[in-house]
Amino acid sequence: MNATLQKRILLVDDDADLLRLLSLRLTAVGFEVEAVDGGSSALSKLPVFCPHVVITDLRMDGMDGLALFDAVHKQHPTMPVIILTAHGTIHDAVDATKRGVFGFLTKPVDSKDLIVQVNEALKLSGDQGPVIDEADVWRGQIVTQSPLMEDLLSQAKRIAQTDASVLIQGDSGTGKELLARAIHDAGIRRDKPFVAVNCNAIPESLLESELFGHRKGSFTGATADHKGLFLAADRGTLFLDEIGDMPKMFQVKLLRALQERKIRAVGATQDVAVNVRILAATHVDLFQAMERSDFREDLFYRLNVVNLTLPPLAKRPEDIPLLAMHFLKRLQEQYGQRVKGFSPEAMELLVNYEWPGNVRQLHNVVEQSVALSTTPLIPITLIQNALREEGASLPSLREARDEFERDYLIRLLKMTSGNVSQAAKLAKRNRTEFYRLLNRHHLDSSHFKTS
Repeated sequence: MNATLQKRILLVDDDADLLRLLSLRLTAVGFEVEAVDGGSSALSKLPVFCPHVVITDLRMDGMDGLALFDAVHKQHPTMPVIILTAHGTIHDAVDATKRGVFGFLTKPVDSKDLIVQVNEALKLSGDQGPVIDEADVWRGQIVTQSPLMEDLLSQAKRIAQTDASVLIQGDSGTGKELLARAIHDAGIRRDKPFVAVNCNAIPESLLESELFGHRKGSFTGATADHKGLFLAADRGTLFLDEIGDMPKMFQVKLLRALQERKIRAVGATQDVAVNVRILAATHVDLFQAMERSDFREDLFYRLNVVNLTLPPLAKRPEDIPLLAMHFLKRLQEQYGQRVKGFSPEAMELLVNYEWPGNVRQLHNVVEQSVALSTTPLIPITLIQNALREEGASLPSLREARDEFERDYLIRLLKMTSGNVSQAAKLAKRNRTEFYRLLNRHHLDSSHFKTS
């Protein structure tokens, strides 16, 4: 078994013989087991061993199983805990379940039942046990235990079996490309190419050439034929990221290509048939964009056959500890194994933060903290510093509003070729007010006039 797939179990029991027996059984099926003889020892191992699941006896000298559960969940609210007892009663089971204990098994423990319950705990906590379910490989890059995300992934899997176009919406940093890739990997085209393109990253003058291709000599710099991304994705999936930023003039050409399933390269005289599934994504509110005439309504309904909306990270706080540890483990390959986890105070701060930059921002904060930490547990001070720097990189509300207003005015002037009357009408403002806005942003309408 690949070591990167091996899951860690912290086993706690004051019965040395049972501890040895359960360790052997769990190790035999592929788990990495750390066995300790009491609650205090378990808490000292917790930050260093970083288990995926804790299995503990209920009745032990000193700290009992429920007290250990409370201490574990204070540090790691999402870590599954399974309790074993030879003194099992209905009252104990009900009390444990109400407090959030994942499972409750009576001794003598059937090893098959225990392994089944451990695997269930791993699945619910976003991990997978030693036996990997091939049916879930498609979503392997999406780390979650959120009911919101699980519902979304269930929809995505059903949609993946069709060829329907999908529009993925969500704030920046929520993982739209990961979801698009998962849909492709779960679908009938999984063995064909998956090609992603950021529509906002390609200059308007090159967008047609990049997507549809060009012929040699069709424009300055076209020194060879280029087949374009549609043909590169033929029989597979083309993912159009940030579709909301696609220039209005090109939207007509894209709509025609989607309707006719044909493209024509720049400089070519013949159309070429293409067979691609389209997945698109945007953080822009396309309904507002259509109201502003920035996005074509007919293209919207062509892309929006199925709509999936990714929730912001603040709406799925149960994923924050899981994602933070996931990123930390991946970063250990780059920065070494010296950092093992987060202090309880640091994890509490991560869970309670609003994360305006979503999963991408969380990754950046974890990476900075891992890079700077000199201790096995990342302290709260490093998280605080990283969050301050992340926050400082965000524009103020006024700056963001001014930037939007300036870009909006420029877009209007481009659309109307510098005709202030038409632009003011589109903006639903009178000419005087519109000129005032142009002056405030130092925009000269004559620069947008065409001969």
